[in-house]
Amino acid sequence: MKIVLLSPTWGHEDLPITIFLDKVRAAGYHGVDTWVPTQHKEKQLLFNYLQKHQMYSVAHQHQATGKTFSQFCKSFAKNLNECAEADPLLINSHTGKDYFSFQQNLALLDIANEFTDKTGVRVAHETHRGRFGYSPQMLDDFFKSDSPFLLTADFSHWVCVTESMLEHFGPQLKRAIGVSRHIHARFGYEQGPQVPDPRDPRWEYVKRKFFKWWDEIVAINVKINTPILPITTEFGPHPYMINMPFTEQALTDQFEVNLYLKELISTRYGI
Repeated sequence: MKIVLLSPTWGHEDLPITIFLDKVRAAGYHGVDTWVPTQHKEKQLLFNYLQKHQMYSVAHQHQATGKTFSQFCKSFAKNLNECAEADPLLINSHTGKDYFSFQQNLALLDIANEFTDKTGVRVAHETHRGRFGYSPQMLDDFFKSDSPFLLTADFSHWVCVTESMLEHFGPQLKRAIGVSRHIHARFGYEQGPQVPDPRDPRWEYVKRKFFKWWDEIVAINVKINTPILPITTEFGPHPYMINMPFTEQALTDQFEVNLYLKELISTRYGI
C-alpha cells in the first residue's frame, strides 16, 4: 500500500491557484485536498497542473444545500458529480446534517453508493461536526443498516463533541477505523477540534492517542490491500486556529505546522 500526503487548499484561498500548487509541490506533498473551483478557468488550471505534475487529489464535497430535503439530495448528487471531474483518489464528503432524521441521512448514503456504483469514484464521509457522523455513538444505527459506507477519519471532531479522548467509545471507534480510507491529520482535544500548536509539549498525550488511531487505520488498509491511502495534514486557519486577542494576529503559521505534521507522518510510516 502507498501512503500519499496531501495539503489542504483550506487556508490558502488568497493565493492564485498555480502559486499555491507550486508551494505545495516544492514542500514535497504528493497532492492536494481541495474543492473543485466553480470558475472554468480556475478548474482547468487545477486539473492541468495536477495532470502535468502527476499529483494526487481528494475532492471535497461540503456545499450541498436546499430548502427542502429533496432539493438537498439533488444538490448533493450534483456536487458529487462535479467532484468526480477532478479524477480524485476519492471524494471527501461533508454528508447530511446532524438534525436530519436517520432515514434522511441514510438516503444520502444510498445516493453516494449509487454514485460510486456508476462512476467508480469512492466517497468517504467525514466524521465532522454538524454532519451525519458528528459523534461516534450516532454511527451505531448506520453501521447496523444495509447501506455500507466509507469514512474520512477526522477524530478531532469526535474528541471535541464528546469532551473525551474517546475512552468510552471503543466499539464505535473500532468500526469507524475499519472503514476509514482517508485521514484528516489534525490533533483535537477535549474542548476543541484543534490544539493551538501541536509542537507544544503539553499536547503530547493527544498526539500519542491520535497516532495510535492512525496506526490502526494504516494497518487495516495494509491488510485489505488498499492501493493508496491519502492522509491530509489538516491543521487549519482561523477560526480553528486561535488568534491573538484584539490584534487578530494568527497564533502560529498554518503551513509551517502542517509541514511539521507532514514530517511526523513521513517519519512514522516511512514515506
